[in-house]
Amino acid sequence: MPRAHAHNDYHHRLPLFDALRHGFCSVEADIFLQEGLLLVGHDRHELRPGRTLQALYLDPLRARVARRGGEVYQGGAAFTLLVDIKSDGPTTYAKLNEVLAEYQEMCSTVTAGKLTRRAVDVIVSGNRPTGEINASSPRRVFLDGRLSDLDGPTSAELIPLVSDNWSKFFQWRGEGPMPALQQAKLLQLVDQVHQRRQRLRFWATPDDPRVWNELARAGVDLIGTDDLTALQRFLSSQDPTNEPPDSTGSPDRTGVPNRSSATE
Repeated sequence: MPRAHAHNDYHHRLPLFDALRHGFCSVEADIFLQEGLLLVGHDRHELRPGRTLQALYLDPLRARVARRGGEVYQGGAAFTLLVDIKSDGPTTYAKLNEVLAEYQEMCSTVTAGKLTRRAVDVIVSGNRPTGEINASSPRRVFLDGRLSDLDGPTSAELIPLVSDNWSKFFQWRGEGPMPALQQAKLLQLVDQVHQRRQRLRFWATPDDPRVWNELARAGVDLIGTDDLTALQRFLSSQDPTNEPPDSTGSPDRTGVPNRSSATE
């Protein structure tokens, strides 16, 4: 399910594992730096000492990649771990970079301008310390861009994914047909992002198949949901190339699809 993104994945009964069972190729984890630990949760009151980024995501992914010969899914399907920094950007990133050094065998990296693809792309969202990330060498993470970044010299090597708030650009919430002007605007944004060889995602989209249908038809690359089963069923019904988890299918790592394919 190369388009399936588990929004606030840590709220599921089995973080990461539920998403993998449904074949999702992207999961989102919000983190705070607290007492030297990268703790996972949407708000500080949710944080627990045992719920670290390592315990919930990095360690299970490393074990899975080791068992499967360097892949999250058989066939080499690209996998995204979207890390949304909720605490101070620079200090939290410094700790994240230190932690990821222990997982370099599974994380894509950029060293001296050379990209080395591995099983997991770690993309930083939220409080993004852009300067610190861009200056890192080796760089073990990528940046989650915004549509406003398209006005500048953004690079797919640094910003492979562009995300933004659906409600900021569209009023339609799935009731009745999507207005033609908003459909045209969506297509234009998709084209603009794809021309830069980047992928596009919106947050704050309704969990509604009518909305998912418009996103898929327009070519939006990642469709986020809190309802894993519903989105899996929808994508399977829309696109016959979607295969069950651990299939041999191998989506293009560029993530730029053919248009004819079917709260942050």
